[in-house]
Amino acid sequence: MSIEFNDKRNLLMECEYKYSLQDVDHPQLYRDMFPYGEIPKVTFNQRLTPINPPDEIWITDTTFRDGQQSRAPYTPKQIVDLYKMLHKLGGYRGIIRQSEFFLYSETDKRALKMCQDLGYRYPEITGWIRAKKEDFKLAKEMGLSECGILVSCSDYHIFKKLKMSRAQAMESYLSIIKDALDAGIRPRCHLEDITRADFYGFVAPFATQLSQLMQETGIPIKLRACDTMGYGVPYPGASLPRSVPGIIYGLNIYGGFPSSLIEWHGHNDFYKAVTNASFAWLYGASSVNCSLLGIGERTGNTPLEAMVMEYAQLRGTTDGMDTTVIRDIADYYEKEIGYKIPEKTPFVGADFNVTQAGIHADGLLKDEEIYNIFDTRKILKSAPSVSITSTSGLAGIAMWLTKYLGQDEPVAKTDERVVKLKEWVDRQYANGRVTTIGKAELEAAGKELGLL
Repeated sequence: MSIEFNDKRNLLMECEYKYSLQDVDHPQLYRDMFPYGEIPKVTFNQRLTPINPPDEIWITDTTFRDGQQSRAPYTPKQIVDLYKMLHKLGGYRGIIRQSEFFLYSETDKRALKMCQDLGYRYPEITGWIRAKKEDFKLAKEMGLSECGILVSCSDYHIFKKLKMSRAQAMESYLSIIKDALDAGIRPRCHLEDITRADFYGFVAPFATQLSQLMQETGIPIKLRACDTMGYGVPYPGASLPRSVPGIIYGLNIYGGFPSSLIEWHGHNDFYKAVTNASFAWLYGASSVNCSLLGIGERTGNTPLEAMVMEYAQLRGTTDGMDTTVIRDIADYYEKEIGYKIPEKTPFVGADFNVTQAGIHADGLLKDEEIYNIFDTRKILKSAPSVSITSTSGLAGIAMWLTKYLGQDEPVAKTDERVVKLKEWVDRQYANGRVTTIGKAELEAAGKELGLL
């Protein structure tokens, strides 16, 4: 058995874990785990992989690729405006490292060129292309250095969609990747449906082949682990193929890929997109792929703004990111694009830090830190507020009035204006109202009563 000292882990480690392709006659569909007529099962084998955060972590963006697959395409102007905001949000260190573009239509190409003309280093503009030689040539002509290539890795895709064997799929993928390298393009291999793939029978052997190809050519090849259906789970001791820690650890240790070339791309079908992306960072992927507001295929991608907050929490710093741009992005989507953000959406919804309970409003009046997640006014340009209901009480109305007047000193609950507005609110609900009283409605009532 061959062993060598691992400088990063300061341990002697076995290095005989080289897996060969298992070219099976019948697809491995993990029917016990994925019984189509039932909710999928999470299984455990109690094998714990070590937490292994990389020296450096970052975010990549797929707003203009995957983020356009479930909505009307953005106009070139909208793409440029959003790209500018991504640049500002990512900061001088480029924590938002790359942004991925389609290259299909003339509109796509025009938007890409307009963003290139801005001359930003970050986010680096990358492409997503079909696995065709003419597309590699197009990418090169467009001045791109890196492009994504689809390399589906589960038997659901290999057998059922591509109608190939594993050996045929691997041979086809390797040929395409070599063509990309010959064209001067850094390939980013999108390992589609990795959370239903036979990791040791296909994924690890394929990664090993790519690692050898990197050594031969000296050109980096990136792996994007795509949780296409959102099946990934972060639980310690969960078994493959659903284990996010297991996938990242396996690509790193068995596939021979450094953290800097491992990227996680998740979907939110089971409400785990943010958690899975965070665990991918913690277990050795440098990069997580996101879209603005989480907009993407089906339930969406990992929300980029959420991972900005995860980055700050895990690293203890924003590293130069301008988090106030998140508010600008949300406002742009609503006012310029016409996209309605659910009001309670964390960080970007209009009411994410708005309370309805009178007891909470009372606490906010005394010290907003009691009921606000952080200084949302400073970090997200969103001051805490209240919405008025039958339970808001004097404290809720006093807080609403304080914000309406734009003053730092809280309006007292005993203020005559507060008392009279409270009487008006009480009358609404005494007469059978059950809905929240809107800001404009309360303002109109205050003016009619001569209080504002």
